Amino acid sequence: MQQLSVDSCEPLEEYHLKNRLYLTGLMLLSACNFSVDTETNEPDHPSADATRLADTDPLHFADAKAGSTSFTETPVLRAQVILDRLGFSPGVIDGEKGQSYDAALRAFQKAKGLDESGALDQPTLAAMQAGREVAATRLVTIPAAFAKGPFFPDLPDGAAKQAELPELGYKNLMEALAERFHTTPETLIALNSRDTKIGAGKVIRVPNIADVSPLADQDDRGWSETLQKLGVASQQPTASKLVVDKSEGVLRAYDDKGDLIGQFPATMGSGHDPLPIGTWKIQGVSRNPDFHYNPKLFWDVSDDKEAQLLPPGPNGPVGVVWIDLSKPHYGIHGTNAPHTIGRAESHGCVRLTNWDAARLAQMVKPGVEAVFQE
Repeated sequence: MQQLSVDSCEPLEEYHLKNRLYLTGLMLLSACNFSVDTETNEPDHPSADATRLADTDPLHFADAKAGSTSFTETPVLRAQVILDRLGFSPGVIDGEKGQSYDAALRAFQKAKGLDESGALDQPTLAAMQAGREVAATRLVTIPAAFAKGPFFPDLPDGAAKQAELPELGYKNLMEALAERFHTTPETLIALNSRDTKIGAGKVIRVPNIADVSPLADQDDRGWSETLQKLGVASQQPTASKLVVDKSEGVLRAYDDKGDLIGQFPATMGSGHDPLPIGTWKIQGVSRNPDFHYNPKLFWDVSDDKEAQLLPPGPNGPVGVVWIDLSKPHYGIHGTNAPHTIGRAESHGCVRLTNWDAARLAQMVKPGVEAVFQE
């Protein structure tokens, strides 16, 4: 199997923030009566089209008919969805204004030659819609292939125990759905009614992140399935240069003409492990990588711990992607805690949400310049 050696990319919080979010989600689920349906693996009312799609594309989320419950979308939620679809990521889609949303809006304005106000004005909205309206959310039917996992509800914290697992996958269906639609469990709860159930064939309202088709070519790392489970298209614009801007907290991608073609919120460095300022080159891209966990390379981990080879998975220390840099032991990678991006510290590497890291992996190749600046 492909192996990965890195030094210092475990989030400083390790897993406790992720576990806190998971526990918070469980409490909200209980409070909102938002439950997992374990009684059936069949859709409530499968259509002929849905049945055909399930045969040819088992991870396709078929659109469902709206029921009697109405939904009023907010301008921010719709803007976040559109920006995400255009490659100017707001981070997690939650309908809330914040640093990542403002930065994404300004980046889009810059790319389109608009006034970089950071405000959702009429010229910006018109450019975002490009002649067609995109809804903020959609109702979908959860496919059985997606709902079956596998899930790892008792995912351990320790590296030694994690090394025994076949993969570091999602803890539950709720976590998987949140990453598939670039959001959080709390947002999914807020978008749905108190009696909504999740499970195979159940209908749920989600941010309008489109389905993507599986890759034509098979791959031994399961990358096609990963892209589908993250809602990331394999075809992306080609980046010729990356700029990691510490002051803005973002990673920007430029094409060979110097035009801005994408931006992603990022977590980068800390006081103990600062971002390595300088110009580096991409050495390679590892998709669904294994992770060589070496305690000697982490200042906040005891050297008495044994090194471990951790299996791949979205809940691994580097998420679903490792983009290797010419700076030894440093890279750009995913995360097991997407809600912390832009809000936490790292051990020097550049962390993105798993869906943004997957998108960037499709944009770059070895030799692309990566400038790290203050």
